[in-house]
This record gives sequence, structure tokens and C-alpha cells, in this order.
Amino acid sequence: MRAVGLITEYNPFHNGHLHHLDESLKVADADVAVAVMSGHFLQRGEPALVDKWSRTEMALAAGVDLVVELPLPWACSSAPDFARGGVQALNAIGGIDALCFGSEAGELAPLQLCAEILEQKEDEIAQQTARLLREGLNYPQARAMLLADFLPKGVDVDAVAAPNNILGIEYLKALTETKSEISPLTIQRIGAGYHDTEIGVQNIASATGIRKMLAGGKQVDDLIPPDSLSPLKARFDSGMQFSAERCATLLLAQILRDPDSLADLWLVDNGIENRLLAVAEQVNDLESLIGEVKTRQLTRTRIQRLLVAILLSIKKQQAVDLLTAGPSYLHLLGLSKKGEQFLSSTRKQRSIPLVQNFSRVHNQLKRFYGEGSAGQRVALLQLDLELRATKLYTLLTERWSGGRRNRDFYEEIRKGAV
Repeated sequence: MRAVGLITEYNPFHNGHLHHLDESLKVADADVAVAVMSGHFLQRGEPALVDKWSRTEMALAAGVDLVVELPLPWACSSAPDFARGGVQALNAIGGIDALCFGSEAGELAPLQLCAEILEQKEDEIAQQTARLLREGLNYPQARAMLLADFLPKGVDVDAVAAPNNILGIEYLKALTETKSEISPLTIQRIGAGYHDTEIGVQNIASATGIRKMLAGGKQVDDLIPPDSLSPLKARFDSGMQFSAERCATLLLAQILRDPDSLADLWLVDNGIENRLLAVAEQVNDLESLIGEVKTRQLTRTRIQRLLVAILLSIKKQQAVDLLTAGPSYLHLLGLSKKGEQFLSSTRKQRSIPLVQNFSRVHNQLKRFYGEGSAGQRVALLQLDLELRATKLYTLLTERWSGGRRNRDFYEEIRKGAV
């Protein structure tokens, strides 16, 4: 079976994602679509609108065949680490023939050129980026300025710096760095842009726009495939969607409870902990917390990611150890019958454990890595973070349905119809 890989968030799954799925299967001439999907915390540092099992159900209903979780901290990292984690996961699953991503460019050539230049000039660009950050620019501004210096004339730097193009460049770099045998493909992104709140052609709105509409009580039925709408509506009807108010309360408690530990946490650098503490003593809501902490040098996305690190108590060294090692295991969230056939046929090609039953996860990791090994230590670190994220996410919903918060241990693998 020929398989195409997709690196996704589906927050929530919408018509644009359906277009990407359908076109990816076509251009890759694939029988099976395999999605590596972020869990409860996302690349821009936002908690997901609904839990990872609900988003898996939405994806399977639309025709995705296999959904595995992109673990933390890759799921909540900047573009280079997010892309590398996604590619490493696809490599580890085995049997993936192509990675297809959406891009504003709609073609590989300009993105491949940027990826090659960033690889060739890596040290110089890192030095110049550090200089520009010291001068007050934020990271996206510094990267755009340097690309303008290094790219050949005729290449549109603003176009290359569009959000999905940036991710596309990082996917291409990650494929090269990991010596992957997966072939890259891209399709033109259509409809609303990444940050747009307006509805584009073919009833395609951005996930950002849809989330804002839902928050405002507006109708989104035409923007989400009918079969995928049901799981989303069910979670909203039961009050199990993300609550910014509950998130703010938990974050403020974390910041105020132990201010001396803030500097030890991932992404909390350069004295930002002092600003966090000062702001936390004055604000009551999430938007005010983000807005007041934000500076000219730190983007909103950076602030949101460090708030996730605070919420989950991710230590600096823990994040470094995980990001250096790469994913130690993958969590299977859902599959169709075709997905099940694909997993069976590629079982011997997998390079890390695929966890399906968490009641046996400790024995599975011990057998694979060896008891007391460095590999087992990092795998248990990843496991601890994933379990913590799931439990804490239940505290971020409007109404918790009750039961055990350790949902990874008792939620069944979601099954698609086909």
C-alpha cells in the first residue's frame, strides 16, 4: 500500500484540511493517508479547542486512515523543531512514501532553494540572527531580513516568509537532516490565509477564523465537512471545549505559587520571569496576561509557548533531552480498516514503539530500550510529559465530564468506518 504522510493539528478539522487530504492522496498516488497530529497543546502555544481523541474522530470521519500523536515538546515548538519532530515520527512509523504539505507557494522549487541556503549558511545565519535579536528584532523579523540578504534576486522574500511556506522549508530541511527516504510534495493552499478570519473560496476558513466564530457563538456548519462536524458538536454540547478562563486561573496560580522556579522552566529566558510575575499580580484573563507580557522582541507565539511550559512545568533540561533524542515512542490515536492493514504490512519497518495500550506501556518501553538505559530514561520522560498534558487538559475545559483524568490509560483507539 502506498502511503502519504501529513503533519497536522486539525484544530478543528475543516474544509481546507479536507482539500489538503484529498489532493495529497492524488498527487502522491497513495492508498492510505497517515496523519501525525499534535495532542492537547499546539505549535503556536495554544491549548487545543477539543481533546485529541475528538480531533482524531473528526479526521477519521473525513477519510484519514491513521492518526498518531506528535508528542510534546515537538508539538509546541517553533517551526524547526515542530517540523523535525513530525518528520522523525513519519520516518519511525515506516512505509511512508511521501510527505505532502500545504503551502502558499504551491511548488517545491523556491522552498527547496530556501532550505538549501539555510543549511549551507546555518552558522552565519545563526550568528546574524542572534545579533538582530540583541538589536530588538523578533525572530520572524530577523529571519525575513536575513533571507532577503541571502536569497537570489527575483525570489519574493515576503512570499517565502508566509506561515505555511516557513513550515514547508523546515519540513524539507528535516527530511534532509534525517536522511529520510520520504519524498516531499506540496499543494497550493487555497481559501482563507493562516491568520485570516474571513471565509475564502469553497467555504474554506482558517482554523483561527473558525475558533473565533465558535467563541462568538456563530454558525460554522458550512465550514466543516458534515461527517466531521458531529464529534465537534458533541464536545461543545457537553461543555468539553477549551476554556480560556480556566486556563488563565491555572496559569496565574502556577506563576504566583512558586516564582523562584520560573527561571528553570523551558523558554523562560532573559529575565522574562520577572515580567511574568509582575503582570500576574495585576491581570485576571488570558488575553491580558499574554498581551502584557509580550515585548517587541518576543512574539505572541513565543509567549504562548512559554506559558504552556509553565502550565506543564517543563524543565529546560527535560526539553533539551527530549528534542535532542527525538520521539521515543508514538501514541496510536485512531485508524481505519485500511490504516489497520497498513500498520500490519509495515510492522517490521517501525523503528520505535507504537503504543496502543497504556496499561502495558512501561513494559513495552523497558523491553525495547532495556531497563535502566538512557533510551528508557528519555522515553519515560516523554511519557510523563504526555500523561501530565492529558490530565491538565481536563482542567482547561468548560465542564469536565467526570471520571479519571488519566485518559491515555482508558480511552479506546478510535476506529474509522472504512
